[in-house]
Amino acid sequence: MLSRLELLIDLLHSVPEAALATHSTTLDGFPFASAVPFVTDAHHRPVFLISGLAEHSRNLRANPRASLMIAKALGEGEMARVSLMGEVHPIEADPLQVARFLRYHPHAERFLQLGDFRFHRFEPVKVLTVGGFAKASWLDGSRLLEAPVIALADEAALLDRHEHEADPHCQLRGIDAFGADAILDGQPVRIRFGAGPVTQEAWWPTFQRELAAMTAVKIAASG
Repeated sequence: MLSRLELLIDLLHSVPEAALATHSTTLDGFPFASAVPFVTDAHHRPVFLISGLAEHSRNLRANPRASLMIAKALGEGEMARVSLMGEVHPIEADPLQVARFLRYHPHAERFLQLGDFRFHRFEPVKVLTVGGFAKASWLDGSRLLEAPVIALADEAALLDRHEHEADPHCQLRGIDAFGADAILDGQPVRIRFGAGPVTQEAWWPTFQRELAAMTAVKIAASG
């Protein structure tokens, strides 16, 4: 069974879009919610690329407090979901973070050429995690900053190794201490490390074992 932190991290890496709610400047006192593509940074905090003309940008300039909701169907009518509450602030994304964003959302490269789009990061203060029916609990947002980290530079090195050594049917988009985000046979998947987070040194052999196990299950199911 996933811990609250593992559930949060798993959802942040399993879903490409989230519902972002900000305080409306058009209709005072009302929330404004819309879907936004995002990726995570090294600490699993959501990062968005937003136009300065967007409704969210106007709202956030007036009030940075916001909420973010991410959900994934579990089957049989149940849904895992997390609701994050915190603040959203513009950031100067370094080249490694920009490259990470574009691996998940390659179409966003044309937005970067316009000059009007800017990266923003969600800084969670409190998170409600719901792992299914009657499985709701609160988590401090600081837990993400305290979680094990693989730096973006180490991620780049591991991605380079994968490109030269690994299964060509598996394309990696992102690496973290808890698993990997991949395109496997054309489908986006989250390869979660069942035994929990690992160090950068232990990441490669752990990934190879988990990928082999996932591939074996897929072959057995298709045969």
